[in-house]
Amino acid sequence: MTSTTLTQLEHHDEFIGRHIGPSTDEQKAMLEVLGADSLEALTKDTVPGTILREPFLQVGEPQSEREALATLKAIAKKNQIFTSYIGMGYYDTVTPNVILRNVLENPGWYTAYTPYQPEIAQGRLEALLNFQQMTMDLTGLDLASASLLDEATAAAEAMAMAKRVSKNKKSNAFYIADNVYPQTIDVVKTRAEYFGFEIIVGPAREASDHDVFGALLQYPDKTGELHNIEQLIGELQEKKAIVAVASDLMSLLMLKSPGEMGADMVFGNAQRFGVPMGYGGPHAAFFATRDKFKRSLPGRIIGVSKDSRGRPALRMAMQTREQHIRREKANSNICTAQVLLANMASFYAVYHGPQGLRRIANRIHRLTDIVALGLKDKG
Repeated sequence: MTSTTLTQLEHHDEFIGRHIGPSTDEQKAMLEVLGADSLEALTKDTVPGTILREPFLQVGEPQSEREALATLKAIAKKNQIFTSYIGMGYYDTVTPNVILRNVLENPGWYTAYTPYQPEIAQGRLEALLNFQQMTMDLTGLDLASASLLDEATAAAEAMAMAKRVSKNKKSNAFYIADNVYPQTIDVVKTRAEYFGFEIIVGPAREASDHDVFGALLQYPDKTGELHNIEQLIGELQEKKAIVAVASDLMSLLMLKSPGEMGADMVFGNAQRFGVPMGYGGPHAAFFATRDKFKRSLPGRIIGVSKDSRGRPALRMAMQTREQHIRREKANSNICTAQVLLANMASFYAVYHGPQGLRRIANRIHRLTDIVALGLKDKG
């Protein structure tokens, strides 16, 4: 009978056993070639002393995967979970279980890549076509893309597009209303720096007082206030400025659409349509514009076509605008999209239908009224 010890009975589910990097023997051979005795010695020889931390960071004894998971869960349980009222474009939502199980947690949806082969991607293309149609219906515009990265980067894309299509070629300035989400303003400023654009931030009502190639407005604004921006849009367009409006899909179920008010572009975050907050992302942005600007629209566009037998089929349309065709001359060099999250938003709309979506929007509005009255009552 072979003697055993308790340590032999332990099952260590170690990370290193599945590590795809160099083995211990390979590391030793590499260190010998480099003339170093250990990884620590190699680090000290290569990292400047001004930034080298000594002693090295103490992270505790190694743990198996299950032990590490148990430790992290114990830490997480110390958190106190409260309802978030931060807002700023991020709102909790209910993800229907049928979408959670069959889309978000389904590798057929979450591992899929760009549908360059439409013949094997008709289902995904149809879902994205629904996303585009939903965006067009709610924004009141002619054409929409199949999602962008997030609201802030969509705003930066709107600024770049405004410069391309604006007839005010002499201006190099872009106006941002100061009631736009702060994260959006920061991202647009960063992109503008490398485009060489001048950014002017100020009250929305003063936008038409400046000579700009475009302007960005928020509807509703960052505090939830609603302003009639129709007249302002007209004043800006009279001065040959392109007007982009950041908006909210859920609120557009109850409000007059920016497209009806004359906006040239409308974009925003589709997160409220069944996509979990995920600690701030990822979320899909929507982006819509007028037909006359379609060649300058950033992002993928799904179009209706015909196959070799003349049957209706879907494919990516107008791909000559995109990076995989035009390289550095593309409308946008963000060569990906949040398709999984866009599809979730699309299915959320299909799942609830137009009447169901309006009921949700009205309920949110009523609950907000109740909170507001309660806060006023408490002073």
